[in-house]
Amino acid sequence: MQRKQYMGNVPVTTLPRPIRRQHVDWATLLILSVVMVAVLELAHVSAALLLGPMLAAVVVATSDSSAVVPPPIFMFGQSIVGCMIAASMPLSIGREILQDWPTFVVTVTSVLIVSVAIGWGLARFQVLPGTVAVWGSLPGAASAMALMAETFGADVRVVALMQYTRVLLTAIVASVVAKCWGVDVSPQSHSQVFHTWFPNIAWPAFVATMLLACSAAWLGRRLRVPAGPLLVPMFVGVVLQDAGWLDIQLPRWLLALAYATVGWGIGLRFNRAIVRHVAKALPRVLLSTIMLIGTCGLLAVLLARFAHVDPLTAYLATSPGGADSVAIIANATPVNAPFVMALQTARFLVVILTGPTLAKLVARRVAIAAPNVG
Repeated sequence: MQRKQYMGNVPVTTLPRPIRRQHVDWATLLILSVVMVAVLELAHVSAALLLGPMLAAVVVATSDSSAVVPPPIFMFGQSIVGCMIAASMPLSIGREILQDWPTFVVTVTSVLIVSVAIGWGLARFQVLPGTVAVWGSLPGAASAMALMAETFGADVRVVALMQYTRVLLTAIVASVVAKCWGVDVSPQSHSQVFHTWFPNIAWPAFVATMLLACSAAWLGRRLRVPAGPLLVPMFVGVVLQDAGWLDIQLPRWLLALAYATVGWGIGLRFNRAIVRHVAKALPRVLLSTIMLIGTCGLLAVLLARFAHVDPLTAYLATSPGGADSVAIIANATPVNAPFVMALQTARFLVVILTGPTLAKLVARRVAIAAPNVG
């Protein structure tokens, strides 16, 4: 098969890269992904299973690689992520939210206002385009934010960089805070690690989960639901799970494959031009992330003071991103874990519902042209 490139306005027909070179590219990507995941896991970095493949894909992509994740595979990875979110978001959390709804409304609104204000600042001073700045600043599940940003026209590469930079910093800060509180999670034994990766699978439930992932993702794409391959399996999974009709089974090896697929799909879209642009904006992106973490820390102080929530619970509940790492710390800490996850879930749902409107609103308000970064 031939492909067209353009030199000026003139199409130039070129032959695709030899199959042998494609095999070398994929072998390099696989090896580099395993190495980076191992390094990040040893450093106890949150979301290592996604960050490692994404960073490896960036390295390979900037070396003029021809590797591309096929759209159906990328869509399946999104669907598995949606099922994973559904598994940790039962409808029973709604009761926790309703019991203390004023606290949830004030806290979620405050974090959202701060996030949008930081995104507006990045766009206003032309650090990043408006939609990219807002999607990158919104707190929530990082993979979901990146995938939704792509659906609504933002550059998923830069959004992913912003989201996972915040995931990394937030996880480090949350771990340090928990450590100072006297929390120390002992390392797992080899047998525990093996059981975590390869648990006993209830095969009927596993097959039902795979059917949900494939059919709901297809339905979301067929109906042209924004971010359908992610959101439709997520919402359908929540309903089926709460009704007792489905026990979502997602062994860690499957999640690792899904995370790798999503990470590769994002990372392989980078090139030298976008890396240079990102490197130039990175100091200000880091500053904005630190500002968001610090502001959420202040909100935690207010939450502890006026809502009579213990300080560590308040901090974990308002932590801006990395919900998976927050959940791990919360489950290993003497805090009100249901309150923490209820607030994280409520914020995530609000961000999903309001994110597209907020991004468009900020982009119109700042009225800047998106830079051509490749």
